[in-house]
Amino acid sequence: MAFLSSHGFIVIIVVGLIAGWIAGLVVRGAGFGIIGDLVIGIVGAFIGSWLLVTLLHLNLGAGIISSIIGSAIGAIILLLVIKLVRRVV
Repeated sequence: MAFLSSHGFIVIIVVGLIAGWIAGLVVRGAGFGIIGDLVIGIVGAFIGSWLLVTLLHLNLGAGIISSIIGSAIGAIILLLVIKLVRRVV
């Protein structure tokens, strides 16, 4: 089992914060604060990876910028689903 280094953990936090912040800007009225943006960004990273790589067979490349883009796409989708659910309930 591979363990995440402290640098890898910091990168995940930074990518999650940036992706969550970008998604909050794109989806108006969906601000959740810094912790919420972090969670939205990290969950969005899983959604973006699953959607882009597994379902659509797209590879955005390697590096932090492609990670931020994929995570932001997933976070935007997550925020849109949250807004839809809030509207229905």
